[in-house]
Amino acid sequence: MKRMMSALAVWLALMVAPVAPVHAQATAPAAEAAKEVPKAEAAAPAAAAPAAAAEKAAEAPAAPVPNKGDVAWMSVSTLLVIMMTIPGLALFYGGLVRSKNMLSVLMQVMVVFSLIVVLWAIYGYTLAFGGGGTFFGNLDKIFLKGVTPESVGATFSKGVVIPEFTFIAFQGTFAAITCALIVGAFAERMKFSAVLLFMALWFTFAYLPIAHMVWYWDGPDAYTAADVVDKVNANAGLIWQWGALDFAGGTVVHINAGVAGLVGAYLVGKRVGYGREAMAPHSLTMTMIGASLLWVGWFGFNAGSALEANGGAALAFANTLFATAAATLSWTFGEWMSKGKPSMLGGASGAVAGLVAITPAAGNVGVVGGLIIGLLAGIICLWGVNGLKRMLGADDALDVFGVHGVGGILGALLTGVFNSPNLGGPGYVTDWVTGKVVEAAEYSIGAQVWIQFKAVALTIVWTAVVAFVAYKLVDMIIGLRVAEDEEREGLDIVLHGESAYHS
Repeated sequence: MKRMMSALAVWLALMVAPVAPVHAQATAPAAEAAKEVPKAEAAAPAAAAPAAAAEKAAEAPAAPVPNKGDVAWMSVSTLLVIMMTIPGLALFYGGLVRSKNMLSVLMQVMVVFSLIVVLWAIYGYTLAFGGGGTFFGNLDKIFLKGVTPESVGATFSKGVVIPEFTFIAFQGTFAAITCALIVGAFAERMKFSAVLLFMALWFTFAYLPIAHMVWYWDGPDAYTAADVVDKVNANAGLIWQWGALDFAGGTVVHINAGVAGLVGAYLVGKRVGYGREAMAPHSLTMTMIGASLLWVGWFGFNAGSALEANGGAALAFANTLFATAAATLSWTFGEWMSKGKPSMLGGASGAVAGLVAITPAAGNVGVVGGLIIGLLAGIICLWGVNGLKRMLGADDALDVFGVHGVGGILGALLTGVFNSPNLGGPGYVTDWVTGKVVEAAEYSIGAQVWIQFKAVALTIVWTAVVAFVAYKLVDMIIGLRVAEDEEREGLDIVLHGESAYHS
């Protein structure tokens, strides 16, 4: 009878214990210990067993729960990234095209964003972040299967989590704006149906694997002891295994989109009258509004990539402010000296160039490093949309490669330089078991820049090949561009049956 009472008491103790996996592991040894109590001790009061079990359960670490401040910050960051795209990017691009194509650009940005968000929920998230693999995740979370309001995702701090739905939504906006960026390269001449089909293909075979290779890992809590480090590292994406640093998407977003846009500019072909007819922006006012919304939204893009409301987010926030201002000034004064007048278009373009270049470095460099990256981005991207563009000979209508491709490459490489603690950078974690950060004397700028270069090179080759194949497939299936007479009339009327402006 006493044994029955003891067993019953242990069972009750286990039933009321928390059911999170970490707690289940902690209570299992307690149950085994109760089974091995010697017969002589079995005469002790039945209450002793549940007391011991409760004591052991109390010693187990509590399951981490999301902090409301982190959740609030990540929710706001997600909203800011949405604002970057709709209306920010849409107005920025819309103002740069001719008035007869204004609505076509707005439509492309908005619908591409929506398409990718839906595909992200169906299969994008699981292939990018659903599990380990060198190039892709798995399909375990297709249609977000198994994700509940109680599901949590890792951050960059041990024992700190955020709701998985929050992470899913945040990363979904990154995928969507990356695809929308490409639109600017072939603006004013591509079929709307061709745009959508290309985006679905490129998203699946370029964005998802690059995102997985750069950003997927099992999280800091997986590093429980030295003997599991190699196994956990092997479960990460290829570029993460290399040790490349990309805080918010220099490779994943900007180089990825910039190269895909450049390939599109070549394959879709030049606009009718390019180089012979005036193709000036129809509304720099709209472009200025769009650039301003991009800058504000980019604080969510960069600082939100810390995944927590902490010092890392504060550093990324500060760098996004300072580097962008520096790039605006350097582009403006560079244009002023080279062309004799500073332009509003130049100022807006400089701001975007700074935002692009600081993206991979935002939380990975100090403020001085961020300022230098911004100053260099303004000058180098100014060359990218002028001298380099003439050398390449492509009609990249809205300078997607000249700003995003060139700025992304610059920022990714300079992240390896200014991440160094010797230059004011925070360094990187060398041991996730203990959280040890690289010491200044051990940091090798050359070695880290080489890793960054490999990540950049792989991204360029991968996205270029995928984009080339995707454009060719779309051209074979439905054709890439509208007829010449339709292009001259304008895509607003031809493809959408409406006009942005009425006289």
